[in-house]
Amino acid sequence: MKKRDRRREDGGSQWLNAVCEILKGGVLAGVVTILSLLACAVLVSMGAVPVNAMEGGVLAVCVLGTLAGGIYAVRRSGTRPLAAGLGVGAVLFLLLLTAGLIAYEDSSVANGGVSILCACLCGGAIPGILGRKPKKKRRR
Repeated sequence: MKKRDRRREDGGSQWLNAVCEILKGGVLAGVVTILSLLACAVLVSMGAVPVNAMEGGVLAVCVLGTLAGGIYAVRRSGTRPLAAGLGVGAVLFLLLLTAGLIAYEDSSVANGGVSILCACLCGGAIPGILGRKPKKKRRR
């Protein structure tokens, strides 16, 4: 009976560890996204990139940030890589939504938020799909 109790505790700690790694990956994705957006803003102010190209640039930066955070979370969590990648995408989207609501009081998901959500989730799904472990071959 003691072994069963230990397994439940280990399962709970494994789940908690995975959630912590997803949150760390989301924070890493946020940092990468903010730094990349800062670089894009510098390029726009220098005149190297036109202003109307920034809508696509923001989506690309969201995918790039989520890729970085997703790779980190998938490698560190170990189990359920697709869920970890999508979790990082959701965390990044919530961080960006919160920052938008703080900066602009009338910000909403309808103002381009759906495309950012899709970019974040797709960026997180890529390392989740590619980071899975190969299936073991059956012996005959």
